[in-house]
Amino acid sequence: MPAVGRDPDKAPQLLQHPAISAATIAFVYAGDLWTVPRQGGDAKRLTAGGGTVSDVAFSPDGAQIAYTGDYDGNVDVYVMPAAGGMARRLTYHPDRDEVVAWTPDGNAVVFRSRRKGVTRVARLFTVGLSGGLATEIALPTAHQASYAPGGERMAYMPLSPVFRAWKRYRGGTTSPIWLVNLASGQVEKVPRANSNDFDPMWIGDKVYFLSDRNGPVTLFAYGTKTRDVAQVLPNDGFDLKSASAGSGAIVYEQFGHLHVFDVASGTARPVSVRINADVPVLRPRHVNVARNIINAAISPSGARAAFEARTEIFTVPAEKGDARDLTNTPGVAERDPSWSPDGKWVAYFSDESGEYALHL
Repeated sequence: MPAVGRDPDKAPQLLQHPAISAATIAFVYAGDLWTVPRQGGDAKRLTAGGGTVSDVAFSPDGAQIAYTGDYDGNVDVYVMPAAGGMARRLTYHPDRDEVVAWTPDGNAVVFRSRRKGVTRVARLFTVGLSGGLATEIALPTAHQASYAPGGERMAYMPLSPVFRAWKRYRGGTTSPIWLVNLASGQVEKVPRANSNDFDPMWIGDKVYFLSDRNGPVTLFAYGTKTRDVAQVLPNDGFDLKSASAGSGAIVYEQFGHLHVFDVASGTARPVSVRINADVPVLRPRHVNVARNIINAAISPSGARAAFEARTEIFTVPAEKGDARDLTNTPGVAERDPSWSPDGKWVAYFSDESGEYALHL
């Protein structure tokens, strides 16, 4: 989507994986790591090409940023100065190592990995800022986590999220949030009724988290002393996709935009982010779609096949002839082609109007 230089109030910018410190918000845009002042303004790019970034986390003092980097054919943990500079790779295991948080003292990064065992279950590990061998946190399974202020307890998500593929999922692996005493292993479960709870953030005597328990995903808080759950942010619109806490605030992502929730006042505000940069992935260019072909359909005569690739609808001959891009609409998603019985029409779904509708 060509969002570079646009007014953030007029089009989604697809700003993702935000994190917040006392003065700065970090986020991912177009696969790179960016920062912007906490009050908003012009964004600064910290990484440039060569791979993709996700799972951003500020160190407790705000001086460093940890992130998951997909470089050189492997996914690992990286750390770089919050002001910009050379990134340091901390993990080298062939399995995926993905940033979760920092330890309270700021001396190590918490990450999840399936490096131990033969199942799809992830566990949490820590790695020091100079790299080296990782240390496992004594939890049988975990996906996300946040330390209590003293570091003796942790709020964590024991299961990997299934709801990212199935919205409002209510099956057997909905994701709870548990509180664990790291010394004794004693667990306290956040009350729920088969909802998807994720992104735990321990602030003071409350654990904030995102949940779809009341409809669209929004922000809730669990009182560790009162042991009750309350919705703290109304939401009758789009789901909140991710959230992260720091310095008395929570930054969250909703429909490609960033917002900051002030914990003391209980109010939220949008963050205006201006991105004026040359972003190569947004340039018009030719792309080989051979590895992106899905949803193929053979014509009734067998002479041609239709398929979806990069949200365009193509037809190709069975033997000789030219490939045809039937839609050729960058910025619009077309999906699921199907031939008419006489082979004269191709039906497909398009979101050109803002909602998916059937087109011919």
